[in-house]
Amino acid sequence: MSAEEQVGSVGLNLAIFGAFVLVTLVLVYRAGRTTHTTSDYYAAGRGFTGPQNGVAIAGDYLSAASFLGIAGAIAVNGYDGFLYSIGFLVAWLVALLLVAELMRNTGRFTMGDVLAYRMRQRPVRAAAATSTLVVSAFYLLAQMAGAGGLIALLLQIPAGDRIGQGLVIVVVGTLMIVYVLVGGMKGTTYVQIIKAVLLLVGTAVMAAWVLGVVGLDVGELLERAAERSPHGTAIFEPGLQYTNPVDFISLALALVLGTAGLPHILMRFYTVPNAVEARRSVVWAIWLVGVFYLFTLVLGYGATALLPPGTVTAANQNNAAPLLAYHLGGEFLLGVVSAIAFATILAVVAGLMITASASFAHDVYANVIRRGAASPRSEVRVARLTAVAVGIIAIVGGIVANGQNVAFLVALAFAVAASANLPTLLYSLFWARFNTTGALCSIYGGLVTSVVLIVLSPAVSGKPADPATGRSASMLQGVDFHWFPLDNPGLVSIPLSFLLGAVGTVLGGRRPDAARRYAEMEVRALTGAGAERATVPEAATVAR
Repeated sequence: MSAEEQVGSVGLNLAIFGAFVLVTLVLVYRAGRTTHTTSDYYAAGRGFTGPQNGVAIAGDYLSAASFLGIAGAIAVNGYDGFLYSIGFLVAWLVALLLVAELMRNTGRFTMGDVLAYRMRQRPVRAAAATSTLVVSAFYLLAQMAGAGGLIALLLQIPAGDRIGQGLVIVVVGTLMIVYVLVGGMKGTTYVQIIKAVLLLVGTAVMAAWVLGVVGLDVGELLERAAERSPHGTAIFEPGLQYTNPVDFISLALALVLGTAGLPHILMRFYTVPNAVEARRSVVWAIWLVGVFYLFTLVLGYGATALLPPGTVTAANQNNAAPLLAYHLGGEFLLGVVSAIAFATILAVVAGLMITASASFAHDVYANVIRRGAASPRSEVRVARLTAVAVGIIAIVGGIVANGQNVAFLVALAFAVAASANLPTLLYSLFWARFNTTGALCSIYGGLVTSVVLIVLSPAVSGKPADPATGRSASMLQGVDFHWFPLDNPGLVSIPLSFLLGAVGTVLGGRRPDAARRYAEMEVRALTGAGAERATVPEAATVAR
């Protein structure tokens, strides 16, 4: 077992980890006891304020990619790693200006509600649910891969023990399914708020500690990083990870546009009572997320500057922050930081599972299969069964993706979300002529294109093996069927989705009442008039 794997005390790590799980389970259970309606289960009864929801959004958004992946990417690749921080932060401006308030005013529970407002409900809801499930699945890959590596570090499971790490992912995934089944959106929101506070405080303490070691001299920190990095001063320049400028642009495009299409982020806008609180949510989230990403810059370069050379490599970069914590504060700080990292993964996975299950149960089961006649009891039951199915898929995918940089995996999810969801949402909100045919072409075209290009990209197969570890940086080892040259498909799939939506709209027919329905939607989206009324009959009390 290598030095970086023999860190901390297994007993202390398990004690801190177990205490966190116990406390959050109690909170989730108590929140779950107040979940009685579909509104409670999907949108937490719309009872959270803007600041509360803003903190929860930050908790939902700051995933394993942000804490584990970006810190590791900066430690290994420097400037190229920090691109993730910049892209994730700038993306919030797009979400604030284009979708946050409008989504809250026109929808009820899911993205499908917005799209179905002025189009044929059954095909559009089915397409929206399909897109939501696929995007959630890609995002879950990153979280489960991060969970496997983190818990394996705590339990000192060797990096080469694929079976041991796979069992860890199974246990963690099962635990996360329990959180969703018990707590619903309300319990998930509380976990996200707690996680966001812990994450911000924890990273602030570590960043201050790192700066304290170098006498609060950022220049000294960067000099040490250059001295200990195998790349020298090149760690401050672009090109270490993305040698192809086109790949760099494709990644940036996916990061900047992806947030506004992420279904689990969009769904959070329905947990507040009105559009004003939705705007306040995003403003709070932007400030919290922005401050956090400044901390990741310090942690990433701090890991390079303070840890012995070779401690953080491409193979274990997801563990850069925990290893830095162990170097700074020993076993206790490692246990605390690792518990915070696990809380990060837990909150995001819970949010993704809620979103995926709500989309299938509300859009497909209740409005497509049952044509609006589903009982509240059956709808929530289907949502919970879907959460279990999504959890199982996440476990299997996490085992396959284990070892990949989680920030890189999340960037793939961003590309799928920006390709399948964002063009359709923008056309639906701002283009009067947009119709059902255009929506279906945009969603399915962007979804299929992005997924196919990812499968046929070097991210899945074909990258050369690392001489030090013998492992390829691709997800699948020992095979090469890639022909698409870019790691991220955003540069191709996003513009193509916009084009397909426009072509489909021109070729498709218009409903006789299309102009009236768009005018109603425009007034409601821009003014909030009627936003407090449900778009479909409110569900009655659900028997738990």
